[in-house]
Amino acid sequence: MSGIDSLFQKFRLGNLEISNRIVMAPMTRCFSPGGVPGANVAEYYSRRAAAGVGLIITEGTWVPHPAASNDDLAPRFYGDDALAGWAAVVAAVHGEGGKIMPQLWHTGLVEKPQIENLYTGSPEDLSIKTSPSGLVAYDRKVAEPVRESAIADLIESYALAAESAERLGFDGVEIHGAHGYLIDQFFWATLNRRDDRWGGDSAGRARLGVEIVKAIRSRVSARFPIVFRFSQWKQQDYWARLATSPDDLSAYLEPLADAGVDIFHASQRRFWEPEFENSPLNLAGWAKRLTGKPSITVGSVGLAREMLDTMFSDEVATIEPGHVALLTGMIDRGEIDLVAVGRGLIADVDWVTKVRENRIADVTPYSAAALAQLI
Repeated sequence: MSGIDSLFQKFRLGNLEISNRIVMAPMTRCFSPGGVPGANVAEYYSRRAAAGVGLIITEGTWVPHPAASNDDLAPRFYGDDALAGWAAVVAAVHGEGGKIMPQLWHTGLVEKPQIENLYTGSPEDLSIKTSPSGLVAYDRKVAEPVRESAIADLIESYALAAESAERLGFDGVEIHGAHGYLIDQFFWATLNRRDDRWGGDSAGRARLGVEIVKAIRSRVSARFPIVFRFSQWKQQDYWARLATSPDDLSAYLEPLADAGVDIFHASQRRFWEPEFENSPLNLAGWAKRLTGKPSITVGSVGLAREMLDTMFSDEVATIEPGHVALLTGMIDRGEIDLVAVGRGLIADVDWVTKVRENRIADVTPYSAAALAQLI
């Protein structure tokens, strides 16, 4: 297999069979008032399934835990009204021949103003917020650590959401363990200063993620795929490093793989960059090498400007045609298995079609203005 054809091979794992290697990355859109996805959300995802996306991973959805949410316009994954909305989304995507998974999400202590301003609000605002050590960033403590007795409820919230996903007909679930949100807060030594079994060394800091995966695996069928998204970078620190060597990374990923993760989704800011010295492998390549599990690469795919460059301005991220050859090379060499596209699929619903037809130059460039509407 050579050239662009590599992106359009089928992929099979357990009950999951998708028509190509292109995944729609999870991207928060905040078009679900009261946390309920409506017909506009179903149309948004089904249009991309109809346009050839192999697998859709939805925007982050709140697990059924009282402290999970930080935005009333982002969808939840509990309650009859929200689950009925998600059932309609699944039906619409499957009706177009697509596959779809929800991303299960708990923000922990993250509030956008906290990240941008290191939090200046009152302690009362944080009365139910959940985090390993009450740290919003670095050494800025703004809340009390979550009690060990309450962690079981956190784990159960993910298991309940995954059960609901399988019952509704989703094709798997993704756990959001990246970007400085709750699970990643436990991973990250900067924010996890606990001295009980949920902190300390890398095994302790990884424990919450591991126990969540085990709980989900015990509640869904054996062939129902579990994807785990992780990252080095954090909202609190774009240059953060969870692991500085393959051995460091293995200490987090191997227990997760043993617990039941089927696919690792490795979030980089720039997918083409090697992750560690003396190796060309990117973060997804290392995830696959260390665990033997399939991996998804993501990070400014198809765009000449990375996310941070376009987050707070209307500067256009033009198309980078050379990325297709880089990605197909990674697939052909067996380094990665799937490619997640984020901003490109917000800007252009026909991204997959244009790539398949070798019309890269026709892809609509991305700008932050595209976030203002759900099309």
